[in-house]
Amino acid sequence: MENQEISRRQFFGKSALALAGFSLLTETAFGAPAYIKNLGKPNSLFNGVQVGAITYSWRSMPGSAENILQYCIDCNVSAIELMGPAAEEFAGAPAAPPRPGGPRQPLTDEQKAQMAEYQKKMADWRSKVSMDKFTQLRKMYNKAGVSIYGFKPNALGVNNTDAEVDYAMRAAKALGANQVTIELPTSGDQTKRLGDIAARNKVYVGYHGHTQQTPTWWDEALGQSNYNAMNFDMGHYVAAGYDPIPLIKEKHQHIVSMHTKDRKNKENGGANLPWGEGDTPIVEVLQLMRKNKYKFPATVELEYEIPAGSDAVKEVAKCVEFARKALMTT
Repeated sequence: MENQEISRRQFFGKSALALAGFSLLTETAFGAPAYIKNLGKPNSLFNGVQVGAITYSWRSMPGSAENILQYCIDCNVSAIELMGPAAEEFAGAPAAPPRPGGPRQPLTDEQKAQMAEYQKKMADWRSKVSMDKFTQLRKMYNKAGVSIYGFKPNALGVNNTDAEVDYAMRAAKALGANQVTIELPTSGDQTKRLGDIAARNKVYVGYHGHTQQTPTWWDEALGQSNYNAMNFDMGHYVAAGYDPIPLIKEKHQHIVSMHTKDRKNKENGGANLPWGEGDTPIVEVLQLMRKNKYKFPATVELEYEIPAGSDAVKEVAKCVEFARKALMTT
């Protein structure tokens, strides 16, 4: 079985670009052949603003590294924030135990014991794994026209060892990323710890938040290390009751990536909606990024309900096209 698994990975690694080529013969969500628009490679750098996507956007679909590369090509996404499982599976990580009943169901005692054993195996694997497979993954993506700017592994928590945190930074660099991303810890000791390890590796830690975000929410972490930074989510910020534009103007130098979605504001209920239907000033922010030449990417995070008859690839493609139109408009 192990040899079969290795062979499967080798086959998919070699065939990813062939699959990419096959996709050029298909039509995009907007009706035009992809090869006419992009000459065979995705390009979501519009007027100097990099539009990307987080792989969470395709969570409803198969999630191997090869799958995700194909989604990028089909959506015209040329840069991504890659979550941990796809990269770690590609690199040969131990398989996670199954969770019958779905990820949101509470764990049984037996499942808790299995998860604890799995976490030990992962910590040991992370402390020893070569970066060669991560480098191979980067090269495969780059050859197809996709760069990886962020890496979000489940290896940066309070219970993860220093060796695991160091691994996360080294893997990010091997993937070509300048940042790892994580939800902002509640402990200042943890953000200092992460910032110190990040400084040694010269990789940023982009701290993400939801509706707990405020204008001063990141300040403690930002003051602890030059490598503590913001993975700002402007949709959640709007749902929390704030205008993202003043924050972006004030703290743009600390933002390493920005999750982009359209939510209603707090007064209007905060719902996640298709782009252009909520209260988030997506067009204004993208044009501000263009005008001021901000270099952090705008990351599509698909969280609204997928309409009947559509799928996550089609919806991400719509978001990318929305951003393109906003950025190409004078």
